Amino acid sequence: MTDQQLNSLAEDVRTEGYNPSGSMKDLVFDPLTGEFKQVRKGTATGSGEVVTEMTNKGFACESETPVVYLKNEDVAEFLSSGLETSAATANTWEGEGVTHISLHEPKHSFGQKQNAVFFKSGNVPEGDFPYAVECSKSGVRVLRKGADGFGEVAFSLIPSREELYSRSKGILEVDVLKDKRVLIVGLGSFGSQISIELAKAGVGHFVLCDFDRVELHNLSRHTATVHDLGRLKTDVLEDAIHGKNPYAEVVKLPVNVNEDLPLLYSEVEKSDIVICATDNNTSRFNISKALVEKGKVGIFGRAITRAEGGDVFRYRPGGPCYCCLIGDGNLQEEEITDVASARKDGRIAAYVSPEDAEAMVQVGLSSDIEPICNMMVKLTLVELSRGSASGLSCLEDEFVYDYYIWANRRERHYANWSAMPASGSRPTIMRWYGARIEKEKGCPICGKEIVLDDSIPDDQIPDCSDLSL
Repeated sequence: MTDQQLNSLAEDVRTEGYNPSGSMKDLVFDPLTGEFKQVRKGTATGSGEVVTEMTNKGFACESETPVVYLKNEDVAEFLSSGLETSAATANTWEGEGVTHISLHEPKHSFGQKQNAVFFKSGNVPEGDFPYAVECSKSGVRVLRKGADGFGEVAFSLIPSREELYSRSKGILEVDVLKDKRVLIVGLGSFGSQISIELAKAGVGHFVLCDFDRVELHNLSRHTATVHDLGRLKTDVLEDAIHGKNPYAEVVKLPVNVNEDLPLLYSEVEKSDIVICATDNNTSRFNISKALVEKGKVGIFGRAITRAEGGDVFRYRPGGPCYCCLIGDGNLQEEEITDVASARKDGRIAAYVSPEDAEAMVQVGLSSDIEPICNMMVKLTLVELSRGSASGLSCLEDEFVYDYYIWANRRERHYANWSAMPASGSRPTIMRWYGARIEKEKGCPICGKEIVLDDSIPDDQIPDCSDLSL
């Protein structure tokens, strides 16, 4: 600053006192030049109009008025209920001045809970109510208790279910999606992101299946936060979904589907689409078999070692199943991100020491799995919207493959792939490639007949005479 500017600032401090949270500057719009300019408070602005004061915290001053949100559907429900009063809940974020008032118990665990009340026109009911909502056919008022009693405060209405995703219309068929039921098996780094994206798109019904709890090693790639440690992933994702779509229905199944196949088959049958985001082939095969038997569409996705790449498979009734894709073994070396589950399903043998087991855990970057999750989300939305007129209809001509592959880095499996600038006709990283998968005639899951491997010597065929079929 120049000496003149320093002297000017010192004079301001002497006359007005120094208030670091306040402002000594105004922002003025000059209609003659069509520009904004900054002037010191108290100085002549000419023909200019003071728009807002400048602060050291941002472009415009912060309001000290509490920010209150209210659901439009809660107001409509109370007005049609015939009741004169109704208990409500106010969730307040301390230090932020933000409050959400709900007629029903909120479907999340955020904020500090306080009592509130809805009432018809008249006096505020007796009781300890920091907030009161007055509803009448002529309008709505929100009242906040202060030192001198209740005073009216400004509020905003959270729109109804139909209006919440109105901006997506034309791209998504939101009226169709709100009635769709999606079963998501596996709520790790894949399933957690996919769940939230589908909620943001307007999907109305979720069935969340995962028996795990949030652990410290999950946080680098999961949507959960450190405040969720120890919680069931189903509970964490229920909160996250309702945070995006408060009208969504969520069914939680904190179970291992491999140990409750009747439940898996029942849920697959009730769902419009199934997303398999598990980390082992046992569950993938079980889900694949349920999809074939119940005639449902399924989306499978996974990352391989350290998320250097990944793949997505879509099953449609009558087409090749997941077993047709990988046969008797793994198509690629799978990621191991959790020692406990890898020991349980045999990917890490029991005799491997704890130190060596930890060394086998191969965690990729969250940014490396996001492209794979996004492809799974897009395929899911296309399948759920199929047959309806939406902006995604054009993608039905693009997504004609059963299997899609993606590479994040040119290493290991993709070491010989070309660099992006000079790939020519060779495959390169950071690009999706599709492939058609042939339906296996003798597939043990979807084949019409089972074809045994006749290369096994007769003396090695197991004796099955004692088995009761």
